[in-house]
Amino acid sequence: MAMTSVRMPDEMMDKLDAVANKLRRSKGWIIKGAVQQYLEREEQKAIRYSETLEALEDVKAGRLVDGEEVLNWMESWGTDDEKESI
Repeated sequence: MAMTSVRMPDEMMDKLDAVANKLRRSKGWIIKGAVQQYLEREEQKAIRYSETLEALEDVKAGRLVDGEEVLNWMESWGTDDEKESI
């Protein structure tokens, strides 16, 4: 497993020490979890950005579904007259 070091302000380190002691976990464990969460959020942001660009291309190309049509389709769910997907 790779290793790195991090410089942080004393105040932040004091808070990290306090949380580590409270949780009975190492500072490394907390930092690893925080970085993992950050990376997952950044990955999700990249996915949302890509999906937004795709959606904008659909709009530019006229590939749209009228909102009223979607509502009518959804209202038909579970009825005897359920409509096919749009």
